[in-house]
Amino acid sequence: MATRKKPLKTAQLLKLAKEVLTIEGEGIFGLIGRLNENFPRAVDLIFSRAGRVIVTGVGKSGIVGRKIVATMNSTGTPALFLHPVEAMHGDLGMISPQDVVLALSNSGETAELNVLLPSLRRLGIPLIALTGRLDSTLARQSDVVIDVGVAREACPLGLAPTASTTAALAMGDALAVALLTQRGFQASDFRRFHPGGSLGARLSLAIKEVMLTGEKIPRISPQLKLQAALHEIDYKGFGAALVVDESGRLLGIVTDGDLRRCLRTHETITGLSVAEVMTPSPHAIGPEALASQALELMEQKAITVLPVVDEHRQVVGIVHLHDLLGRGEFRFTC
Repeated sequence: MATRKKPLKTAQLLKLAKEVLTIEGEGIFGLIGRLNENFPRAVDLIFSRAGRVIVTGVGKSGIVGRKIVATMNSTGTPALFLHPVEAMHGDLGMISPQDVVLALSNSGETAELNVLLPSLRRLGIPLIALTGRLDSTLARQSDVVIDVGVAREACPLGLAPTASTTAALAMGDALAVALLTQRGFQASDFRRFHPGGSLGARLSLAIKEVMLTGEKIPRISPQLKLQAALHEIDYKGFGAALVVDESGRLLGIVTDGDLRRCLRTHETITGLSVAEVMTPSPHAIGPEALASQALELMEQKAITVLPVVDEHRQVVGIVHLHDLLGRGEFRFTC
């Protein structure tokens, strides 16, 4: 048993934490320069198969594999984790000819995993490897090999998988996101796969339940000078303001992007009116629509603010992307 030492001081602990994060960050960034045609080959192979992604690995790699399975399942790629030992004792029957196997092993020499390889070969199941050793047994037996090797582990003893598992996890996320994009996965699909989650619950709400109303809506008239409109845009914090007529009917929108484009074509905005720079007839949504529909529209049109209008185009609310995802709770990871 190791001899108990004095507790580390705060400065020592912070220094150690920074070193670990630096090493793990370097491990992920190191993957970028080694990406090659094998990554799109892996994506195409998975996308072209009618079955599932069977993810397998042992120990820490197995734990990473389970997380990859969870991410793929939630983003439209059917996946299943299969422990290699259980596979050799009957669970191999879970694999169908339409599946593809994604195997994780940093060394590529994990005995419990490699004993499975001949069986996969006999079944004709394509194999994708995430490994840190391109000359390993796993790499040689695979159809596609993605390099997830790292220069060093964050563990000071070089024994516990740390940076290597982080790198494998990040590459798994990259595969999941690439497949998500290739499938045209939408916010409505995400809601369908997450009916019980916080985000799924939020996206199931009607827009009227998440929109901002009344004085919180940034409104300006088309006759207002742009200089004066900037105050409303800044004060309400949306990065935009809705342009309405005297009756409150939506005419247009002025966004930060409109202002930047204006400055590229005009030496000064002094004297310009809102009507001269606004985007007319902006995209809008009704209060009874689902939040998931609003999010999907925002994704398609690459916008972050959406006016909410009634059947007469009267402004009744406004919704920001953050209000749909939950301010401070969610952020984009792709």
